[in-house]
Amino acid sequence: MSELYKIRGVRGATTVENNSCEEIECATVELLNELVKANNINTKDISHVVFTMTHDLNAGFPAKAARVYLDWTEVPMICTQEIPVPNGLDKCIRVLVVINTLFEQNEIKHIYLREAKKLRPDLAKS
Repeated sequence: MSELYKIRGVRGATTVENNSCEEIECATVELLNELVKANNINTKDISHVVFTMTHDLNAGFPAKAARVYLDWTEVPMICTQEIPVPNGLDKCIRVLVVINTLFEQNEIKHIYLREAKKLRPDLAKS
């Protein structure tokens, strides 16, 4: 009997110091590489990706970084602005990667890097 794939969301976040296209792209690639490695993700198993950025970031598109540097050219992706909650974390890039996987929900490894570790200290990679 073959195992059934499940749809799972993999969350992650990171921050940048400056609102520059280069920093946004580098941080995005670093975050996605960590997510892929931690969860053994094959690009063909990605359903879609949603990126959000805080209001203080607008110099580049995280989705472009994934297409250009990771060759995710067939993955549907969208970028949107995060809700500007007072006292929220600034210069933050968040991602939700939706995958088809055999992993159970509790086996998914969510990745929080840099200052974004403050968002989910229970899940933050040390």
